[in-house]
Amino acid sequence: MALDGITVANLTEELNTALADGHISKIGQPEPDEILLTVKTKGGLRRVLLSASASLPLLYMTDKNKVSPMTAPNFCMLLRKHIGSGHILSVTQPSLERIVRFEIEHYDELGDLRKKYLVLELMGKYSNLIFCDDEDNILDSIKHISASTSSVREVLPGRKYFIPDTRHKLDPKETFQEEFLGNVFVKPMSLSKALYTTYTGISPVIAEELCHRASVESDQSAKEIPEAAQLHIYRIFDELMEDVKAGKFEPQIIYDEDDDPVEFSSVHLTMYDDYKVKKFETVSSLLETYYAEKNSAARIRQKSSDLRHVVTTILDRETKKLQLQRKQLKDTENREKFRIYGELLHTYGYYAEPGADSIVVPNYYDGGRELKIPLDKTMTASENAQRYFDKYSKQKRTAEALLQQTAQTEAEVQQLQAISTFLDHAETEADLAQIREELENSEYVKKKSVSRKKGAARQQKSHPYHYRTEDGYDIYIGKNNIQNDELTFRFASGGDWWFHSKKIPGSHVIVKSHGQEELPDHIFELAADAAAYYSQGRGADKVEIDYVKKKEVKKPGGAKPGFVVYYTNYSMVARPDISRLTLVE
Repeated sequence: MALDGITVANLTEELNTALADGHISKIGQPEPDEILLTVKTKGGLRRVLLSASASLPLLYMTDKNKVSPMTAPNFCMLLRKHIGSGHILSVTQPSLERIVRFEIEHYDELGDLRKKYLVLELMGKYSNLIFCDDEDNILDSIKHISASTSSVREVLPGRKYFIPDTRHKLDPKETFQEEFLGNVFVKPMSLSKALYTTYTGISPVIAEELCHRASVESDQSAKEIPEAAQLHIYRIFDELMEDVKAGKFEPQIIYDEDDDPVEFSSVHLTMYDDYKVKKFETVSSLLETYYAEKNSAARIRQKSSDLRHVVTTILDRETKKLQLQRKQLKDTENREKFRIYGELLHTYGYYAEPGADSIVVPNYYDGGRELKIPLDKTMTASENAQRYFDKYSKQKRTAEALLQQTAQTEAEVQQLQAISTFLDHAETEADLAQIREELENSEYVKKKSVSRKKGAARQQKSHPYHYRTEDGYDIYIGKNNIQNDELTFRFASGGDWWFHSKKIPGSHVIVKSHGQEELPDHIFELAADAAAYYSQGRGADKVEIDYVKKKEVKKPGGAKPGFVVYYTNYSMVARPDISRLTLVE
């Protein structure tokens, strides 16, 4: 699912229509590789997100604001200086490149009218946001690219800006029949590959779609296509380009039978006619729905990598320790036989012959059956008895110590497994901050200094999820162990219902009863499905869920965060699903 040249053309047309004649009122840089413009237009305030992220480059209009550092980075300060109150003249796309060029007019320090260009290159790991003057001199860029990094083009202040032509692709909007036939059908490769390697902005998906519309196998060699079919393919190609030039776009996401997104596009993909299609009024809303969520998840995963490494390392160590402790505890299970040996030797030891290596005696603990007791022939029967009593006492002390140690290690393993699950489910930096707080309180990581550095972003507070059912019941879900404790023991009332995944880490789920003794059956199902979704079993088909009145849930003294006990409960099998719940902002 790539941001190809046709989707960028759709974006360019949309932005040009919405932003032309607009005035830039605010410029923020919420991420190191991301700029957020707030533009005053005739239709009201518009926010435009420009991201040069290497993993997910993005461009779309949004209604949502993002928190920026209190002290702006240098690139953001430069933009504010030059175009902080600039007037957007146009938004254009060169050829069908994955490049968007904002033409901005502003007054300089002397009051003279000047033009500047903000160029966003949406090219995967080579993505960049470049600020140029009216002579295409680079004033600065959000990423500096030196000659040691790239032999094709330097992106540094003072250098000339140009679009590198490394693959010598043709402009699909300016092609004609002879050029098309002479460049596509001479290549010794599949037809689809010949199409997307010949023309800029044509993605493999669009190439496959062109083949499908022309009823030609996409993997057929381009050189083997008959002449009549070649002309037909050109006409299909030309029709698509005419639609692009005329601005006839149909932004849509294609979903499979499991409602997972398969593809998105700004043109109708006939090859997915058998799939579920969701159409969007704007390509911005399409990208915000799909790509922005993916971008957020990628950023959170990147920012959680240090915590994830710490948790994984400690969890692996504690798991190995627990296995060793359980093995050692198992080795002490037979300690009672040593006590019995000692007591039987005290009773019958005088029968032992000097130098004997064993003795057979009646075992009055087992109905008088004969029992053979090994002896150290260098010791007397009394000394052998004492040796067995010493073994028994040592193993008893070891077992008592191991029981405590094993219980402590089990609690730590459970806590770390829960933290690992919550890291997988974290959606914001605030969620990560609260998980880190738990790790600091448990002394798994060192505490950070409480003083905030100058220019650091204001940290938002993480709150539990709040969902509401169609019939108005409120469901609250903890995002980590700290929130689990707060929900269960500070927020919930005794008559509320409490849900949790059975024997696996997960969130505490609270259903507010508002004084009702019983709830409708479907509310129990919805809450159980939510508990399954926010658990380690999210990827499973079914998860067993325990549920009970909150008053039955207790927290032992000194227990780890999120750990509870309950002795009377109901259970049900649920499927991980929150689609029937509405998130309350």
